[in-house]
Amino acid sequence: MEKFVLQGKSATLTTHRTSRWKNPFKGQGSGYLYILPSLLFLLAVLGFPILYSVYMSFQKYTLETLVSGKFTFIGLDNYLTVVQNPNFRVAVQNSFTFTTISIVFQFSIGFAVAVLFSQVFPLKGVLRGFLLSGWQIPSVVVGTIFLWMFNLDYGLINYVLNTLGIQSVPWMIQSPAPLLAVIIANIWLGIPFNVILMTAGLAGLPEDVYEAATVDGANSVERFFYITIPMLRPTIFAVLMLGLIYTLRVFDIIWIMTRGGPGNATEVLPTYAYRLSFINFQFGQSSAVAVIMLILLFVVAIFYTRNAVSETME
Repeated sequence: MEKFVLQGKSATLTTHRTSRWKNPFKGQGSGYLYILPSLLFLLAVLGFPILYSVYMSFQKYTLETLVSGKFTFIGLDNYLTVVQNPNFRVAVQNSFTFTTISIVFQFSIGFAVAVLFSQVFPLKGVLRGFLLSGWQIPSVVVGTIFLWMFNLDYGLINYVLNTLGIQSVPWMIQSPAPLLAVIIANIWLGIPFNVILMTAGLAGLPEDVYEAATVDGANSVERFFYITIPMLRPTIFAVLMLGLIYTLRVFDIIWIMTRGGPGNATEVLPTYAYRLSFINFQFGQSSAVAVIMLILLFVVAIFYTRNAVSETME
């Protein structure tokens, strides 16, 4: 590139050659540079703790070794110790029961409410606002409220049961009532999330398909099962997979209400990992439980991603 400069009274032609500078933010693959800061942030905030947990799971990492700083590589001993522990098997069983029942009722009730709010009726916006406001309440507050509601002596639930002539239930004392209590609390907390996603999915369905079906003589039930459900399949799958991921790692509600008790009646994988780490100070075994949960969630995430991509391509 040449540049001409006019100096003084006489015109002097000078030539300056500038180096050609290539903009790194243009061209093929340059889009990755824009997400590089976020990627580095995620690696620092999320990647390092995950990798360090994996490292801890292969070490003899207890309170004694933490103070002395002398850690010993023990291979898969932490995993074998955890898997062979009866409390771990109870935690897996409770996690499966807790997650399955919560997802079934959260999705069913959330879907029904979303279908209701897709209709036109008075005070629709006000009722939807009240319903969704429960989603803004922190989980710790929800757990505290339900702990009071399920109280044996002065709880609201037993008061209603006594009013109906039913004997009080020892919700927080006798198994399996404690597990049922935390499941009810988690269902209540998760319904608004399902309503939001399913309402968005219903709002995106094309109206002309329903109009054509109505002209062809299809009633409301046939339109729901042969049009709404098939067209909502990607949304339904996404809601179920996200619900599975969120519910499997629920900790705060259970810990606030029961602390995994009585005994191990409500012990799930997150509370079991917490107990190993901060009560028993078996940090290596706790990391092993965390890695097992990470693998389960990773498998679910891969399955969800592959299904979402296939649905998009179709």
